[in-house]
Amino acid sequence: MGDPSLRSDTASRSRADVQRWRRYLADERAEAAVYRNLADRRTGEERAILVALAEAEGRHEQHWRDLLGDDVGRPRAGSLRTRVLAALAKRFGSVFVLALMQRAEDRSPYADDADATAQMAADERIHGEVVRGLANRGRMRLSGTFRAAVFGANDGLVSNLALIIGVSASGADRHFVLLSGIAGLLAGALSMGAGEYVSVRSQRELLDASTPHPEAQRAVADLDVDANELALVYRARGMSEDEAAAHADEVIAALLSGPATGGVPVVRSRSAVPRPAAEEPADHEAIGTGTGAALSSFCFFASGAVIPVLPYLVGLDGWAAIGVASALVGLALLGTGAVVGVLSGASPLRRALRQLGIGFGAAAVTFALGLLFGTGSA
Repeated sequence: MGDPSLRSDTASRSRADVQRWRRYLADERAEAAVYRNLADRRTGEERAILVALAEAEGRHEQHWRDLLGDDVGRPRAGSLRTRVLAALAKRFGSVFVLALMQRAEDRSPYADDADATAQMAADERIHGEVVRGLANRGRMRLSGTFRAAVFGANDGLVSNLALIIGVSASGADRHFVLLSGIAGLLAGALSMGAGEYVSVRSQRELLDASTPHPEAQRAVADLDVDANELALVYRARGMSEDEAAAHADEVIAALLSGPATGGVPVVRSRSAVPRPAAEEPADHEAIGTGTGAALSSFCFFASGAVIPVLPYLVGLDGWAAIGVASALVGLALLGTGAVVGVLSGASPLRRALRQLGIGFGAAAVTFALGLLFGTGSA
């Protein structure tokens, strides 16, 4: 890395250097604004982290100010992407903004720019990990119901488009195609909703089955202090033999010397019978409720499945209806793919195109089958 102080001499800087530094300065200001706007909508630890990120961007801003000196000029607007993110953060403060900021931090040009210090490049890399952690918190909160919603809509789009154009390609009339599409919508939405409900409920019941029985907590008070199986409980929950024995001794010592409430020893450091990690409330929150997931899956499958039906509802038929339905579904697939890409911190365009390719690939297969069977039955 070069020494930026050597570049501050007016004679050694080019117009391109000054323009680049001004662009960096503007981007740092805009990114600091994103973090401040996000912090305004957060509390506690998340707010403190976002404020610290904004302050770090301020240090980077000062670096470019010092480098520019008298050439700092009038304040410039940051890149369009960063300005849009700042506006979204101020209005919504959502996980989508954090996911996009994660990508922005990961794409910092400082590692390849001799005028940025090694510390600044390292800062940007670490900022990406910090934002990734904050975004993951939001993803965990969304992952239950939102997962059912996004993928329910995608399934509705693909399956009903495939059904409709397959039936249409066989030569069936518009009313039969429309009836098939509505039947596919209802059958798929009900199936998705029921399946999601059973899946989520089953997973929650499995987690609940791992919760320590309340009677086990109360039984600790009556254990024989010289010979008991308390350490086996901790070993069964994943502790090593030595750690389990030490914790059992801690619990028994608290039983003998500490106060008790309702026959249950008060152990300040840990509970007498530990809850398994898989059963933590955060995981229940991430899974979501069975009813919420089922309703989201039903509604979003139906909202996706109705799109390829729309051309037939307004009276279109044949190739015109197939073309319009494919175009509408294509736009919707691009949208759902982009949303998944944003949330995953990946390229929205790449995910959108992948979603489009998969959806149209499935539809093309059923269309070819419809042509084949339609020709064979003619």
